[in-house]
Amino acid sequence: MKYLYAFTLVTLLLSLIADRKKTWQALKIACKRFFKIMPPFITMLILVSIALTFIPNKVILAVLGGGEHNRFLGMVLGLILGSVTLMPGFIAFPLCGILLKKGVPYMVLSAFSTSLMMVGVLTYPLEKAYFGSKVTIIRNAISLLIAIIVAIATGFVFGEIAR
Repeated sequence: MKYLYAFTLVTLLLSLIADRKKTWQALKIACKRFFKIMPPFITMLILVSIALTFIPNKVILAVLGGGEHNRFLGMVLGLILGSVTLMPGFIAFPLCGILLKKGVPYMVLSAFSTSLMMVGVLTYPLEKAYFGSKVTIIRNAISLLIAIIVAIATGFVFGEIAR
């Protein structure tokens, strides 16, 4: 993470050297956007934290596949929840971090986050209006298949699925 911060600082300094005025304009825009998304971000984190506080860890692990036999069921549940949930990534990824600390397997989190970003069950009517039913269904089906493949691959990489 330190390397990312150093890289950002170096590129910011290079940008300042190249064109000070444009860099300051960009920083102002970035700050405005940051402060615009901060209230909903904090609100969602608080709500998620409260919900996770009241739901016992045993329940979370039982539902989302903490046991050896529940991993695939947890993955399917993660795929379903991700497909029907509308949540921006800047909220979903910290949620996945919290669930990971509670013991939810990587493959379940991978299924949830990948399907959340790629599959849009709730956005189907909007997509259908722009792209048509056929394209929307094909896109969602391919996205769901990719989410399944990514989740299974994640399970292999992290040793959650026996080879």
